[in-house]
Amino acid sequence: MALSFEWDKRKADMKKRNKSKSKARNSDQMRPEYDFSKGVRGKHAARCAAGSNVVVLAPDVARQFQTADDVNETLRAVAKLMERRRKRQTA
Repeated sequence: MALSFEWDKRKADMKKRNKSKSKARNSDQMRPEYDFSKGVRGKHAARCAAGSNVVVLAPDVARQFQTADDVNETLRAVAKLMERRRKRQTA
């Protein structure tokens, strides 16, 4: 008897999850107060793409660097070391 109760409970939980998913899909509709009729698609895309290269750091790595300049300085130093090592190996 307990087995059938647990099964029914799981079935009910699945129904709840399915309802919440469909509710979320319905709430994805645009609100009437948002007006993008005068918007220009891709207005800033070229400028953004040309000037940025986004890299997401792992949290433990990000804790070591307070600014983007710190990250860039460290990466430049590592790049120099890699280049020196490469030159030694080919010489």
